[in-house]
Amino acid sequence: MGSPAGQHGRVTRSRAVPSRRTPPGAALAVPAGIQPAPTVGLLVAAAMAPGTFSSSLSSRTAVDQGIVTGLATGLHHLLSVSTQDVLEAVASALVGGTGDGVAGSAARRRMAQLAVDGAVVPVGLLVVRGLPPRSGEPLFRGATRQLAWRFAATGLAGAVLHGTEAAVRRLDARLGAGGRLTALPLAVPVGLGLSFLVDRGRPRRGDGGGTDTGSPPMLRSLLVATGVVGGLSASAYAEHFLADLLGRRIAALVPGPPAVWREVGHGIFLAGLGLGVSSLWQRAMQRVEAGTTDDAPVIDADEATTWVPSSVSGGPGSLVPWTTLGREGRRHALASVRPAPLPVRPPGVPDLSIETVMGEPAHADPVQVYVGLASGASARERVELALAEMENSGAFDRSLIVLVSPTGTGYVNYVAVAAAQYLALGDVATVTLQYSRRPSPLSLRMVKGARQQNRLLWLRVLERIRDRPGRRPRVVLLGESLGAHTSQDVFLHWGTLGLEALGIDRALWIGTPYGSKWKSQVTGADRLDVDRETIAVVNDFQQLEQLGAPRRDRVRYVLLSHDNDGVTKFGLDLLWTPPDWLGPDRPPLEPVDGASPRGIPPGMRWRPITTFFQALVDMKNAQVPGPYRAWAHDYRADLPRFVSEVFALPASEEQLGRIDAALRLRESVRERLFAGG
Repeated sequence: MGSPAGQHGRVTRSRAVPSRRTPPGAALAVPAGIQPAPTVGLLVAAAMAPGTFSSSLSSRTAVDQGIVTGLATGLHHLLSVSTQDVLEAVASALVGGTGDGVAGSAARRRMAQLAVDGAVVPVGLLVVRGLPPRSGEPLFRGATRQLAWRFAATGLAGAVLHGTEAAVRRLDARLGAGGRLTALPLAVPVGLGLSFLVDRGRPRRGDGGGTDTGSPPMLRSLLVATGVVGGLSASAYAEHFLADLLGRRIAALVPGPPAVWREVGHGIFLAGLGLGVSSLWQRAMQRVEAGTTDDAPVIDADEATTWVPSSVSGGPGSLVPWTTLGREGRRHALASVRPAPLPVRPPGVPDLSIETVMGEPAHADPVQVYVGLASGASARERVELALAEMENSGAFDRSLIVLVSPTGTGYVNYVAVAAAQYLALGDVATVTLQYSRRPSPLSLRMVKGARQQNRLLWLRVLERIRDRPGRRPRVVLLGESLGAHTSQDVFLHWGTLGLEALGIDRALWIGTPYGSKWKSQVTGADRLDVDRETIAVVNDFQQLEQLGAPRRDRVRYVLLSHDNDGVTKFGLDLLWTPPDWLGPDRPPLEPVDGASPRGIPPGMRWRPITTFFQALVDMKNAQVPGPYRAWAHDYRADLPRFVSEVFALPASEEQLGRIDAALRLRESVRERLFAGG
């Protein structure tokens, strides 16, 4: 009877060489010493796992962290397995058929695999170095760099694992452990050790006097991550089983090898999955849109005629039917500011009229024009209705017209509109066209239609203003979140010159999404159509004040974007390009009294795939409703002073204080009234 080592050697040889009755390609066993792709993928995933716990823009719950860790490590594993498969195929092609016998063939394959793994590392790093990241770079350039990095990382993992297992085999033989050491799984501990060494070699950033967002409980997060990875793995195995079953069934009926029909089975399964997901998506969107068009009354059944002024769309004498405004349009109408105290108010609603808050009589009744998606069958009809409503309500007679682009659902920031109405003493008209009924993340496909609709309306409005005799109103823009994106898109490729040419006096954009190309154009490389002195991108009002009087006087277009707002930071290109806001010149993290903190957490850096999922969770967390404050994607507490400054509506400090107190109270009352609406 041979030794255990001899038995192991005979088993390996029998698995490595197919018998004469075995079809070509059926022997899939990996010779001893050659690292199978899943093991290399596991090492890469383990090396990337600690980085998923690094701080980002917002604090994460254990569930959030588990999702980030599970998705990031799962995707790293999948991509590394696929990459190692390619490297193994190259190594096998280099070896080809040999006459050296089983042992010689296995040794040659081991050497070839190690050579390929080792050679791809410097080649990949040279490509990465030769294609340094650039702001706004094309997808092909970024994807090529990441592909090169992936091959380098996978090759390094295979080489390190090969060397580690060779050392363990020698140690096992020297200690006489009888194979017990070589039986230990090494991919995970080696990957974690590699991550530790790489992280120690990176330079540390100072915290700039601020604090990091911290990490959630690791144990609970790992449990969630295990569930995510397990679910993804189970889905993958189920898909493989069904595709294999379908392929064998087709092969039994149609000529052709089962391997080919297995790929057809994959295609059929994925096509069916796509159709199913598409059907579920459409149904979900229908339910979402049904909720935003629900006509349940907020205050009482007769609220349109009782509580909506005649200068507001949907009210008495309006050309826009109340039932076509949608949920957000009706709430917008009910939240309008009254010029003077009402003799009768809804229960629990205090007197927050312009006269009461500002301490002086209103100059006019505020005009609020709002046209819902259901108010017209096409964009052209909605634009014509908005123009007719502006004439009907006296909007062109106001000294200030605010062109508003709402969020995806049609929501208009109540605080921003009310602040403008207080500061202008009612001598203001806001004009809004709805372009979607879905939340902003689900309305990205509507950006093009919103841009065209806004452009048509704004050109027609400015045309009528130019043709009016006598005093002409000033025209300003207001947009929040996706509304900022859709309003900026009107001037895409026009820079700031487009706003000036069309007669837009000023603009305030709140929480502009990362995907706005106009924002990238006016804040990126120098352009002939951009006057940088007229633009400011700030985190808080104090930052705007710090520009100094001469520079501040020239600013006309302000992008208010909190540094910890994930909506302003998340984009698909995080998968392949390090963003500028994580570059070496990023501001240090520092708290700001009464405002959202400035800067980026010092522990946050760009990591392939990981940063994408971290920023995705940051974007989700930024939009979670919370108390009235300036934080993440909530800009309400910032707005009174910004509206006063940007729209050139001056007020005393005492009045600004009363406006701020009134807006806080209005928000609490509004949330209570609209809770069941």
